[in-house]
Amino acid sequence: MYSKKQTLVKYYVGIDVGSASVRAALVDEFGTVVAHAEQPIQIWEPQPDHYEQSSADIWAACCTVTKKVVCGIDASQIRGVGFDATCSLVVVDKQFQPLAVNSEGQNYRNVIMWMDHRAVSQVDRINATKHRVLSYVGGVMSVEMQPPKLLWIKENLQESCWEKAGYFFDLPDFLSWKATGVTARSLCTLVCKWTYTSDGGWDDSFWNIIGLEDLVKDKYEKIGNHVLSPGESVGKGLTPEAAKDLGLPEGIAVAASLIDAHAGGLGVIGADVKGHNLPCENQPITSRVAMICGTSSCHMGVSETPIFVPGVWGPYFSAMVPGLWLNEGGQSATGKLIEHVVRGHVVFPELQSKAAARAQSIYTYLNSHLDLIKKSLPVGFLTVDLHVWPDFHGNRSPLTDLTLKGMVVGLTLSRGLDELALIYLATIQAIALGTRHILETMQAAGHHLNTLFLCGGLSKNPLFVQMHADITGKPVVLSKEVESVLVGAAILGACASGDFASIQEAMAKMGKIGRVVQPNHEHKRFYDKKYEVFLKLVEHQREYRAIMKGF
Repeated sequence: MYSKKQTLVKYYVGIDVGSASVRAALVDEFGTVVAHAEQPIQIWEPQPDHYEQSSADIWAACCTVTKKVVCGIDASQIRGVGFDATCSLVVVDKQFQPLAVNSEGQNYRNVIMWMDHRAVSQVDRINATKHRVLSYVGGVMSVEMQPPKLLWIKENLQESCWEKAGYFFDLPDFLSWKATGVTARSLCTLVCKWTYTSDGGWDDSFWNIIGLEDLVKDKYEKIGNHVLSPGESVGKGLTPEAAKDLGLPEGIAVAASLIDAHAGGLGVIGADVKGHNLPCENQPITSRVAMICGTSSCHMGVSETPIFVPGVWGPYFSAMVPGLWLNEGGQSATGKLIEHVVRGHVVFPELQSKAAARAQSIYTYLNSHLDLIKKSLPVGFLTVDLHVWPDFHGNRSPLTDLTLKGMVVGLTLSRGLDELALIYLATIQAIALGTRHILETMQAAGHHLNTLFLCGGLSKNPLFVQMHADITGKPVVLSKEVESVLVGAAILGACASGDFASIQEAMAKMGKIGRVVQPNHEHKRFYDKKYEVFLKLVEHQREYRAIMKGF
């Protein structure tokens, strides 16, 4: 029986600012991505380890993609907007105009990217304080967090930037300010990247001891003294100006934002798994780990009580799922590493033209090439004598050692497509072995994890997914919507609109699972041996360093 009055579908806009592009999706109340658009954004690398962006360029891209996804939709059906972004640092002056984070004085380049490693000496000094706030970041602060970057600005750009700065925003918070005119910050960004705690707030003694006492003096006005939980409604919604920019109705709800990886976690970790015969069925959400894998990878596990994991960020209270503690492992270069290895190989032009001739991506071509050369062996066994240590950009978790380098053992003089396919495979395996290393560290500290939930660009690669299942020995759940990060951002907008009672309710209704990939348990012995070699590689690297010490 049909109701006389058909209920109109409710829509939410999710906007995701990644490292190299901005994406938007129109998502309905059932978690289906109805429309999707993407726009590249610029990255400047003025010198090694310095990566910069422009907040104006990023906002312009947000406007372009949002207008595309809402085109032709009745505006009254769009109920809320959620933003997520990389945890990059945005600097503006007291009038909210961009300020240069570089010695060239290029004001439009006012964003220090998350992957920027310029503040190495600053983070070393911060870690040397052994201050109590460091226990919430695995004992060692990462150069990718905001305090070392702020200290770098003060020490290197005192007059041109530090003294003129009005506000330092994490990029997700800059976007919610741009949309609402309200400078409130998200608990997610402040807790995960700035040392704020949900129960104690800012710790004055930390900022004083590291030499940033100026921030304490103005009562943290510059870095945030009004904090909201992710998904809470910000201010009075979209300002007239932002509404015009984005092509959305004025006043619709804007949510307190999330870091991009956390939005991915939100989009997958709470999905209903009934009927898939998974070990996490009828288990609490704490048995699941969300892995968001793109340029870099993050491993998100939640717990009901705080768990301190050496070398893993957190525990952060309510930073992703309200009421639960979050631990966050990570690998600084995953998609970026695969691309680096493949594109840097001498036969890459040949691979490119062969893939183009078949109208395939280079990775689909490489996967089918591996199937050709494996003969009767399982594909993973092709790397029996080729091993990679993947820390080409240092180790974030669980070793928290920026100085570690990448390693490859087992090279020959051969330089054909077979060799490129093998080094590609060995690199993917090394990333999966790194994931196993992180999960084992989390489990040793008290987490009980039995199922991996994967999302992000690399989850579209079946070889990457299967290697993670085989090497960790855990089933991998892929979300129905590949764009889980965008679904996560839309879930925030849905909560801010008031259409769902809680983030948990929205997660269960809007997060949907697709394919489940089981591990090949008969390959366990091979991967246990690969893991043994993997751990030996880093042990040896440290031995070589000790031998060469003093030169």
